[in-house]
Amino acid sequence: MNEEDKGDQERMLKSYKTEINPTMEQIHKINKTIGTCRFVYNFYLARNKEVYEKEKKFVSGMEFSKWLNNVYLKENPEYVWIKEVSTKSVKQSIMNSERSFKRFFKGQSGFPKFKKKGKSDVKMYFVKTNSQTIITCERHRIKISTLGWVRLKEKGYIPWDSNTYIIKSGTVSCRAGRYYVSVLVEQPERERLQLQDFGFGIDLGVKNFAVISNGLVKKNINKTNKVKKLEKQLKREQRCLSRKYESLKKNNKKGESSRENIQKQILKVKRLYCRIDNIRTDYINKTIAEIVKTKPSYIAVEDLNVSGMMKNRHLSKAVASQKFYEFRVKLEAKCKEYGIELRIVDRWYPSSKLCHECGCIRKDLKLSDREYVCECGYHADRDYNASLNLRDATSYKVA
Repeated sequence: MNEEDKGDQERMLKSYKTEINPTMEQIHKINKTIGTCRFVYNFYLARNKEVYEKEKKFVSGMEFSKWLNNVYLKENPEYVWIKEVSTKSVKQSIMNSERSFKRFFKGQSGFPKFKKKGKSDVKMYFVKTNSQTIITCERHRIKISTLGWVRLKEKGYIPWDSNTYIIKSGTVSCRAGRYYVSVLVEQPERERLQLQDFGFGIDLGVKNFAVISNGLVKKNINKTNKVKKLEKQLKREQRCLSRKYESLKKNNKKGESSRENIQKQILKVKRLYCRIDNIRTDYINKTIAEIVKTKPSYIAVEDLNVSGMMKNRHLSKAVASQKFYEFRVKLEAKCKEYGIELRIVDRWYPSSKLCHECGCIRKDLKLSDREYVCECGYHADRDYNASLNLRDATSYKVA
């Protein structure tokens, strides 16, 4: 494909994430870069607090970057190790910190917090330097600036035809002792599906993950034996970790061996958390793929107040484990990719209390009532009735 054809064809951006298998030298560089990015992120927050208290002024990311390189590092040569890692990663961490401040000023999030080692999600950023160069990727490996060639564990997942697919930027992250690369790829838009002349309503819940208006019921993955067994194992490992901390405090040990054992136990707990989370995410991905394969013209979901549901201490754990927000974000992205209309029905719409047959609203319906019985003789499962009402809702907004 030549440049003219590439320009004429509509293109889109899509992200791909997969696990990598770096060497020990590459692992050392990744950890060093991530640690430096975390330090610079926190330093920018501290610097802004200090300047605001003295001068009532906000320091932008660009101003801080110039001050750091031209003033601070010259006056404090002991921090010159900041320049030993990728400058693109350091600048991106400053921009991320600035973005967190801007979100706070707009009222979209709380005041920025300092990132803690081992607990916060900090990534190593890399980008295509100019229009002439490309981020090279092959079937089994990818070339990352400052790291060189890094082997991919899942071969062929990232598109590697440089004539059709262009990698714009990417990040390298670490989670539970494993390393991942995530890249943003510019690629031709997918051909739109020939959609069918029907739509779906999806009612999300805690008893069942999703009840769809076509009769399909996706059960709660957290009630399966596999997840329950892993959660039980996680509880045991967390108790073991707690005992190690108590033993360290009680005996006042200063030896490295006890601290190394604690770090090993923390890694065990993280791996179990990661495995459970991967099972839930995989279930969401497969559910969305199964729904989209039927090629509906539209999908209707309710605008759930997840943050409000999380305030109920009896339901908060069950709601959090269902990952409703992740489901909606991924469903929205998939619908956009395939040209399916995603309808968001207002959270105050009485989907559960409304009779699908006669339109009567049953105000005395309790959460414990799992069957919907109407005076007109209509009888159906509560969640299935809600999914039918969502499908036929006339008041909605398109995502």
